[in-house]
Amino acid sequence: MSTILTTPSPKSTSPFKRILVGRRVASGRLEHTLLPKVLALPIFASDAMSSVVYAPEEILLALLAASAAAAALTIPIAGAVAILMVIVVASYKQIIKAYPGGGGAYTVSRDNLGITPGLIAAAALLVDYVLTVSVSIVAGVIAITSAIPHLLPYKVEISLLFLVLIMLVNLRGAKESGAVFAVPVYLFIVTVLTMIVVGVSKCTFGQCPDVAAQDLTPIPEVLKATGAITLFAILKAFSSGSAALTGVEAISNGVTAFKRPQARNASRTLMMLAGLAIVMFMGIAFLAVNTHATISEERSVVAQVAHAVFGGGFGFYAVQVFSAAILVLAANTSFQGLPMLAAILAKDRYLPRQFMNRGDRLVFSNGVMVLAFFAGLLIVVFRADLNALIQLYVVGVFTSFTLAQAGMVKHWLKEKEKGEEAEKGWRRSIMFNTIGAVTTFVVLIVVTVSKFAEGAWISILCMVILALTFPVINRHYVSVIKALRRGRVKIQDRVVTNRVVLVVRDFDKSLAEAIGYIRSFHPPEFRAVWVGKGRTPAEVQARWQEYCLAGGPELEILERKGSLLRTLRIYVRGIQRDRPDFITVVVPEMVRERLSLYFLSHFGLIRMKSGLLREPNVVLTDVPVPGDAMGGDGSDGKSLIPNRVVALLFVSAVNDATLWAVNYARTLQASEIRAIHFALDPAGSGAIIDEWAVHGSPVPLELTEAPFRDLTGPMLAAVRSVTEREDTVAVVIVPEYIVKKRHRILHNQSALFVKRLFLSEPRTVLTSVPWTLEM
Repeated sequence: MSTILTTPSPKSTSPFKRILVGRRVASGRLEHTLLPKVLALPIFASDAMSSVVYAPEEILLALLAASAAAAALTIPIAGAVAILMVIVVASYKQIIKAYPGGGGAYTVSRDNLGITPGLIAAAALLVDYVLTVSVSIVAGVIAITSAIPHLLPYKVEISLLFLVLIMLVNLRGAKESGAVFAVPVYLFIVTVLTMIVVGVSKCTFGQCPDVAAQDLTPIPEVLKATGAITLFAILKAFSSGSAALTGVEAISNGVTAFKRPQARNASRTLMMLAGLAIVMFMGIAFLAVNTHATISEERSVVAQVAHAVFGGGFGFYAVQVFSAAILVLAANTSFQGLPMLAAILAKDRYLPRQFMNRGDRLVFSNGVMVLAFFAGLLIVVFRADLNALIQLYVVGVFTSFTLAQAGMVKHWLKEKEKGEEAEKGWRRSIMFNTIGAVTTFVVLIVVTVSKFAEGAWISILCMVILALTFPVINRHYVSVIKALRRGRVKIQDRVVTNRVVLVVRDFDKSLAEAIGYIRSFHPPEFRAVWVGKGRTPAEVQARWQEYCLAGGPELEILERKGSLLRTLRIYVRGIQRDRPDFITVVVPEMVRERLSLYFLSHFGLIRMKSGLLREPNVVLTDVPVPGDAMGGDGSDGKSLIPNRVVALLFVSAVNDATLWAVNYARTLQASEIRAIHFALDPAGSGAIIDEWAVHGSPVPLELTEAPFRDLTGPMLAAVRSVTEREDTVAVVIVPEYIVKKRHRILHNQSALFVKRLFLSEPRTVLTSVPWTLEM
């Protein structure tokens, strides 16, 4: 039996949060946040576009560092990089078609090469996304400080400021970030294409400008290079220029962000990206050679070319301004790619499940904030030093490229085995992917060898650590699911015994309400213990008689043995009970502080409550009373017995922990018992209703919609609908499965959230029913 209820939408978020992030968006509006191609291009292409700014310079630097006469090889090598880009883009277009659910290299490698290669690809992409953010922002800041040298001492602070701004824009939603970033990205494209058209036209008609007129000083490495060019130098230049490929995989990871038809729109956006990137990359390389650009600390290659083509003036400054903008905005590609990839990994249980949660604006906000944190950490640790950060770069992206290409080769071999049913064009496709796999593997080897000692080892180490951590997380989640669904708990035909231990710490209104609550369900055994300090046993017993009149238990004075937790743990363990029976430890407390100060001032009490949850069959009940609650001193405990008690069992899933809580709820002899499931994901709620029916619970299940993915409003509404009657107490029952302390970070901490939420709610009792997992 189940009932579906709706929850009214919240009036608003907090004013501060609304200003930073915006108003909440309901889950049903997800379709309206999907991206048209005109916004998807600047969001997903900014990284690849920014690469064309520095990739030709990387080729020229590698060549001139080997031989001062090697600049002429720039165009052939750039052409080879462009061909590689065509091959890689063609492969990712096929990936989008074959895997429209997103995931890119991870999904392709996992499905075709096995889970280990898939996890290596995922680790490589995650590392590369973090590095892309830090490198691109620092590069953009350096472009700014080059124009305004007085800002150079503050480059770390400026980099962090840009990082925070980009994070906040992305927390507002993909559409909003696209709208904000579209203008500078498109202006960058226009200014660079204009520079190329003007420059190539001048060179075509024999009026090619010369950078020599700018009187720049080449860096010392270029001045000293007089040797012959070697094959390794050519390969190193090719691998350095291959940085132009960074970012092309982001679209395949984020297919689900596009408007429908998603695969087709993503594929067309990828082709637009490739066309623009190749034209700009080859155009800048052509002009760099023909204008005799050099490698100088005073001016970048693009700046040299722009100054020569436009003769300084507005055109030159426009290229500089929008080049700096595109370098900073390149970070936005990662802010779209990493959260989506992390959500896919979390869905497969290789990352904490929190990465699947969508925020107020339907963004995977946890992924956005984690990316910002680690990118900011790199900026601080490396002091915004681009030369140091750049050495960590590219290894990750070419690892994922190689695995994705190899995975697609295996995919086409599977198609070959289908015979006449094989997809058309598989022979051509397998040729492209084979060439791509070999080429990107060669680039990966060259990059690794040439940059390993200079910092690439750090990226490789991070990838190894992540790849080894993923299976550990997965094994934990799988073992938790198995432990929760062993079928060890059945709905009891009889109501089991519930013994109660009341912890007396002070004589106040909360103690009176706790006594009244306990008397409402007449437990077969009721004990009261005193573990406070500062009063003599005689004083304590006298006050206890005032609070608990005829029929109450004798107050036991416990000798404190170390901490409060240790004292109560020893006492509870000495109580005899059968296996299915419960011991409820009731803790009354006055909550006078704000929530932010509560945890500091009540640390010992919180530690005691969490520690007792690890004791077999022990249930922890908190009876909080707001410090401003009105009423008498509560000396007449009988007057506080509520006329009506409603037990609200919050159900997140149907498993042994939940059924154990159902058995407990029935011991309270409440006026009414309700089980409520808050539907964060309506698509999966039907399965929970079906499972609930299978177990034959005597408690009906209500389905309450939570369209804004926030449990606060629906939970408060459920409780307040009960406590609006002044003679009624709501007992919130939270099934809580207990894992080892080191695994707590892998879980959403929903039980802790619920307990925090109701600490200041009047006439609300909080009960945690723990279920210790045996794994």
